[in-house]
Amino acid sequence: MQSWKKFLAVSVACSSLFVTAPVDAAYQLNEEVANPPTALQMATQIGVLKYENPALKTYMDKDAIVVLSFGTTFKDQRAKSIDATVKAIQSAHPQAKVVTAFTSHIVIKHIIENEGKCDYLTPEQTLEQLKREGYTRVALVSLDVIPGMEYKYDVALFHEYKTQFKKMTLGVPLMYWQGQEEQRDDVDEVMRSLHLPAYKKGTAILLMAHGTPDPSNAYYSVMQEKLRAMKRTDVHIYTVEGWPRLEDWAGKLKMHKVQKIILMPLMMVAGDHANNDMAGDEDDSHKVILQKMGFTVETKLQGLGENKKIREIFVERANEAWNALEN
Repeated sequence: MQSWKKFLAVSVACSSLFVTAPVDAAYQLNEEVANPPTALQMATQIGVLKYENPALKTYMDKDAIVVLSFGTTFKDQRAKSIDATVKAIQSAHPQAKVVTAFTSHIVIKHIIENEGKCDYLTPEQTLEQLKREGYTRVALVSLDVIPGMEYKYDVALFHEYKTQFKKMTLGVPLMYWQGQEEQRDDVDEVMRSLHLPAYKKGTAILLMAHGTPDPSNAYYSVMQEKLRAMKRTDVHIYTVEGWPRLEDWAGKLKMHKVQKIILMPLMMVAGDHANNDMAGDEDDSHKVILQKMGFTVETKLQGLGENKKIREIFVERANEAWNALEN
């Protein structure tokens, strides 16, 4: 079978430029592509990213892990979700300096305005500080849920700063692989790790995700399919800023005689979106909209970072970035 697959990969080389490689390498260019240009090499960089600067190879190793999070203005959620996850990563890597950077410059601004100071820097400020302190190897770890626009910021950051260090890596977000050939199924693992209430006839669970204008918004459809395969047809995903929206489910649930809806965030933190858009008392909150439609509504305000199983998955993602740094 292996020889047949190898023959097939070569036979289609004219129409396909890359073939599957072992899991740790994600994907690689077909061996028949001679002297591939830089753009083609970058296009096939999938999974954990790694760059080694040959000009700095004689520098001593001084290692740091930078955990990239969107952040939140909710102080309690920073502690329960973000800081708790970073603490778990630090425990797994006591030999390295572990710092957190917030990718949302607006969140940092609001924290300073509301609390007088902010203990979190932007990713750019963090990397500049690490350079001044003499760190030479940096593993970037993402606390993003899917590889959407926020993760593209992480990737752009990697490419902007990778030549300024001896070695740099970037790990993947919580859900990246979807069970492609020879790859794990992150989406299935995460869906099975959620703290979902038990099935009850007449009750539906709506998981509120963020949503993104990026094509990666399609991940939510994959999540929905994984839930269906788990026989959780009572659980539905909607988004605040993507698709599907709340209205895409509300009418359908009414038609199916659902009386009660449980609202839960499918976000790293139960922050502004969860407390206000989802569970707020304003007329345009999701809770109030559903109540006006005649549903009994219960809200559960717990971010993904409060889930021990999810934190363990993030530690695994950090381990991958660290292993790429070490090997």
